[in-house]
Amino acid sequence: MSARTKARKRALDILYAADMRQITVPQALATEAERAAGEPAREASWLYAREIVDGIVDHQVEIDELIETYAQGWTLKRMPAIDRALLRIGIWEILFNDEVPDGVAISEAVEAATVLSTDDSAGFVNGLLAKIAQVRPTD
Repeated sequence: MSARTKARKRALDILYAADMRQITVPQALATEAERAAGEPAREASWLYAREIVDGIVDHQVEIDELIETYAQGWTLKRMPAIDRALLRIGIWEILFNDEVPDGVAISEAVEAATVLSTDDSAGFVNGLLAKIAQVRPTD
């Protein structure tokens, strides 16, 4: 598993923990930062995980509006928490991280949905992220 894949998993854990514990994402991030300080061997994945989560916090309104716009009949609250988190990570990578190709961001999110969520989640995540990649503004 690549360092970025591990980082995405850590970011997913942080977003999911915040959702399930009904705490803010910055609170969940602070808790993970304390834990990460004691795990120097995992620093490479921690740095990118933090970048992802900070980016999602910075662009949360825009990201969530895109999900609501393109989810066709699904509200954020109606989606499984894992799917919400995966979509936020995927959208952040597509829109705000030029180092990650759209196809990689989509593929990573779909793979995680396949393993961690419902039978229909992978297709849902794939379709929504592909649509956002297709309609995003280009420079």
